[in-house]
Amino acid sequence: MADAKRPASATLAGPYGHPFHPILVTVPIGAWVSSLVFDIGSRIVAGPGFLTRGSVWLIAIGIIGALLAAATGALDLLAVPRGTRAFRTGLTHMGLNLAVTGAFAAGFFWRQGELDGRVGIGPLVLSAAALAALAVSGYLGGKLAYRFGVRVAAEDVQAEGYRPRPAHRTRPAH
Repeated sequence: MADAKRPASATLAGPYGHPFHPILVTVPIGAWVSSLVFDIGSRIVAGPGFLTRGSVWLIAIGIIGALLAAATGALDLLAVPRGTRAFRTGLTHMGLNLAVTGAFAAGFFWRQGELDGRVGIGPLVLSAAALAALAVSGYLGGKLAYRFGVRVAAEDVQAEGYRPRPAHRTRPAH
């Protein structure tokens, strides 16, 4: 278990107790949620091309961010002992994330001929389904960190944040 807390490569995966993967996942999550908002908006407003084009850009940004997050996540997974529940959970988490990234990549190419009008119902449903799968994967990622302690500092290290500060001595008034 202690091995899963230490990075396979601190330079690439982040130092002990501060992994890069949770920081990087915010990019695809934010970009893809925003792209779905733009998709929905494109079906409501007049002249929706700016939202449709913006959504495609957000999808591309999310794909790039997901690939960076996947690289650091894979390094974290390398530290988890094989044959454990944590490792199986990590594989499922990784597989779902790769499927979600593939779905958004497919959606990116599906949209290329329709950048000036409303987003079609097919690409919109694909994005919504991919985000639902991403939510399940996020739950599993939380389980890896908060239940199994993958890449989380050991409790004795965490305890330093809960120790009271030494009493501050005041100087006597002159």
